[in-house]
Amino acid sequence: MPIYDLSLLMPTTPFAYSGFISENYDRYLGPYIFDPYARHLVEYAASGMPQPETILEIACGTGRVTRLLQKTFPNARIIATDISNDMLTIARQLTTGTNIDWQIADAQELPFDDHSFDLVIFQFGLMFVPDKQKALAETHRVLAPGGRLLLGTWDTLENNPAFDLADKVVKKYFPIDPPRFFHAPFSLHDDDQLITWAKDAGFTNVHASLVQLTAFSPSAADTAAGMLEGTLMYATLNELAPGQLPIIKEDLTKALAQKFGEAPLVSPTGAWVVEASTLSPGPTGMST
Repeated sequence: MPIYDLSLLMPTTPFAYSGFISENYDRYLGPYIFDPYARHLVEYAASGMPQPETILEIACGTGRVTRLLQKTFPNARIIATDISNDMLTIARQLTTGTNIDWQIADAQELPFDDHSFDLVIFQFGLMFVPDKQKALAETHRVLAPGGRLLLGTWDTLENNPAFDLADKVVKKYFPIDPPRFFHAPFSLHDDDQLITWAKDAGFTNVHASLVQLTAFSPSAADTAAGMLEGTLMYATLNELAPGQLPIIKEDLTKALAQKFGEAPLVSPTGAWVVEASTLSPGPTGMST
């Protein structure tokens, strides 16, 4: 079984956020689009009571959410997981402290006991999992009674217009069969579907909210580098159009600068945040 759903990518493109791609992912896309939502999600997590003692993060990437969790919940035990060892390597290098356990894990088969965590954070990863229902069932299984799930997925490509523009620029170079990678991260934006999946997995008190934040990048050039060299688009373009990446990146840089500013670049973004909980134990130890 594949770890991630490649149906929206080129068939021969391997899923590997590794080495060069992982470094650019963190350097360029991390502060631009991931930090704003990391801050929002962790602030939201901190609003819940009681405070969690055990936290699982799924698809932690290079640890931007993880480090905020560590700062916000200094006494909690945090297990941060990802499918990419290269992502975890960068996360370890950028993180200090001893209360984080970094592990490779597949969201569809979490290697943890039932009822192990008070809080599960799953930001911007579910869209890549083949069996999304199974992944949500796994998060429910490992949550303790009364535990919380906070899940983040991007809104539509059109409502993340800088990436929509990048998709259009790339398509100009492949008019017949363009790469579709930019469609994958923004493919899970149906809030009714997300709520249904969570309820079917056993969660209660499920609700979804659309969060629209402004993203800032130091420059259009940095943003273009992140989009084309910090995602799997890098492997795809090198495979389909060897030697053309610098030309496409220059074109994208100009287009982004014209629409969103050259330095800094400022663009609107949108994502869905789903909150769900497991049944709390009743006064006699029975679930309610």
